[in-house]
Amino acid sequence: MTSADPVAERRAAFRALHERGCFVLPNPWDRGSARFLEHLGFRALATTSSGAAWSRGRSDGSATRDETLDHLADIVGATRLPVNADFEDGYGASADEVAASVALAVETGVAGLSVEDASGGALYDVAVAVERIAAAREAIDASGADVLLVGRSEGFISGHPDLPATLDRLRAYAAAGADCLYAPGVSDPEQVAAVVAAVAPKPVNVLVGGRSPLGVNAWAELGVRRISVGGALAKAAWRGFESAAAQLAAGSFDGFADAPGTDLNMLFSGS
Repeated sequence: MTSADPVAERRAAFRALHERGCFVLPNPWDRGSARFLEHLGFRALATTSSGAAWSRGRSDGSATRDETLDHLADIVGATRLPVNADFEDGYGASADEVAASVALAVETGVAGLSVEDASGGALYDVAVAVERIAAAREAIDASGADVLLVGRSEGFISGHPDLPATLDRLRAYAAAGADCLYAPGVSDPEQVAAVVAAVAPKPVNVLVGGRSPLGVNAWAELGVRRISVGGALAKAAWRGFESAAAQLAAGSFDGFADAPGTDLNMLFSGS
């Protein structure tokens, strides 16, 4: 009797999360943060390109495809939870290049991956962006793996906060094979509700990258299926480090007063 495939099980569990309700998809940036988030009871994780870059002392968007693939494999190997990949623009300008990159991402064991419609802050032409999503879909289907494809429209964070245009793009990505739709930067409740309605019944991801007047239940009432936080957790960690380190540089140890009391050695034993 053969044992179950744990990667396939994670992928199936991840897809099931998108069928109903609303879940939080936090973004770790290294193995330790992934393990800690699993410890807290989250049901799935997503990588963050910015958090990973900062941990290397680099700016967001500077990672090569190979570096990103290594990072994905590292996070997948650190946790028993499904992992959604922040795969930036698919690491390819052409549809064929995106397909090749996506096929490699699938091999890392991720349960989902997103492809953005912008590169270097500039949006791709709609027709080109649709071709790239379709190529990603074809690559996933050819692999035989049940990996969830997220179509991202970057207009609101790329200097083009045009809701009708964003909705048109998201509808086109849904038609091209995206399983989940995501427009980071769209945070006004009425606009989020418009996104949900535009691509229904496909699930929608919303980014909450800072303090929000809405809690998880309120986002759920708007029809949001999943909530990610991007680099927000990494920023919070850096903020604590920055404060403690600045106090230390000034000759004080007071910055250590609020250090976590969690026994990290016990948590990470055997890892």
